[in-house]
Amino acid sequence: MKQIIRKNKTLIIAIIGYIALFLYNTELGLKALNESKYYFVEMIKILPAVFVLTSLIQTWVPTEVIMKNFGNKSGIKGKALSFAIGSLSAGPIYAAFPVCRTLIDKGASVENIIIILSSWAVVKVPMLINEAKFMGVKYMCIRWIFTIIAIFLMAQIMKLWIKESEIKEKEVLNFDMVVVNEDICIGCGSCARKFPEIYKMKNGKAIVIDNITEKVSKEEIEKSKKSCPVHAIS
Repeated sequence: MKQIIRKNKTLIIAIIGYIALFLYNTELGLKALNESKYYFVEMIKILPAVFVLTSLIQTWVPTEVIMKNFGNKSGIKGKALSFAIGSLSAGPIYAAFPVCRTLIDKGASVENIIIILSSWAVVKVPMLINEAKFMGVKYMCIRWIFTIIAIFLMAQIMKLWIKESEIKEKEVLNFDMVVVNEDICIGCGSCARKFPEIYKMKNGKAIVIDNITEKVSKEEIEKSKKSCPVHAIS
């Protein structure tokens, strides 16, 4: 029960807030509910595509590729790619968060994630034409230049304050994320010996220990997957 509450605390707080608002002022409560309905419908249209994209990144893009192009050692190339992804993107900013979370889990640096999110939110190359039309070309150019400077400066500052581990530590792992394919497993016991807190042997096959979510980190799980000589862990 505590785990369910912890996973859904934001939703629970929102529900309590709506109830309190309805009790205080029914008209305001209805107005808030209608606004929420609008954004909910908008999210339903966008998020399925975002989830497909994050799943493809998680499944098909190797960690080494992410680390090489967006990791701490990616240098200027990583910053340029991050800025290009954010500034050329379409859709609301909340669509960027699942994508960026997947990237950081695969080895992207906090600095490059900040660049992606910030440029996604305020640069928007597809919107520059509209900005120039309504605000003028001079305004658009000056705003764009100073915005880019601010984005890279902010990324440098936040890199010093926030570490990847601080973000990953907040993740609650799902037991279903770790699966041993019994048809492939040869029962060598390598995973159980090296990672006894995650796996154990049963009937000559490796199985995942129940309730491992609060005992191990995602890094340990990723290492344990690589320990299998026949790649039976996924």
